[in-house]
Amino acid sequence: MESFASLQGVSKLYRDGRRTVQALRDLTFDITAQEFFVIIGESGCGKSTVIRILSGLTAPDRGYAMVRGKKVVEPLSNVGIVFQTPLLLRWRRVIDNVLLPVEILGMRKESFRKQAMDLLHLAGIDGFEYSWPWQLSVGMQQRVALCRALIHDPSLLLMDEPFGALDALTLDEMDMELLQIWRERKKTVLFVTHNIQEATLLADRVLVMTPRPGEVSSMIQIDLPRPREHSVVETPQYHDLCGRIRDGLREASAARRRNGRPSDAN
Repeated sequence: MESFASLQGVSKLYRDGRRTVQALRDLTFDITAQEFFVIIGESGCGKSTVIRILSGLTAPDRGYAMVRGKKVVEPLSNVGIVFQTPLLLRWRRVIDNVLLPVEILGMRKESFRKQAMDLLHLAGIDGFEYSWPWQLSVGMQQRVALCRALIHDPSLLLMDEPFGALDALTLDEMDMELLQIWRERKKTVLFVTHNIQEATLLADRVLVMTPRPGEVSSMIQIDLPRPREHSVVETPQYHDLCGRIRDGLREASAARRRNGRPSDAN
């Protein structure tokens, strides 16, 4: 299938004074339109850097990113991003936080108010549109952040471990609501996580990254039926796929140890 978004031979170095850290090395992958694509890897392997490069917030040192057939050379307006923490503005009510990207893009806020209300309903937090962020639980705040990322109808949704701080029950709820939103809004999603069970539940494909510097270790097809209900976690097929991802992570780590993990330059 035709590529919707991709990284091609991307390498990235971070410099802090005399110290240099290589986050990514020759990373290449493709995402197809309306695919739910998940990246998993150990902490520090460059997952968040992938998000920043694909969105145009960070430039690679080598290689390039592509979205909808165009090379990414600046921050993209047709991308929505959900970070690890909600990052809501405390002095703006929920509805105004959701509408923030519309204002930044210079669009008429009132034209998007109904869409904002529809998104809040879809995310299960209608009735809280005039609440302050500090009045909401962390899970509800992250729902608001998701609505904010979708308000301008982006073609690509980038999610950087958005539910990592949630308790297990809330995590399950958010994963299922995200699948419903993805199905109804027909978005292309790149989702970063370190949670094997979450990756298996959500993904069409899972890219397993090596420890830093991040490279492709393996790509695992998740052939669970869709639409996906949470009951799928009780099936042998689901547990087998979790095991394949776990084995992939272990093999990536073991291979890096065997080959000698590159030290950070000084």
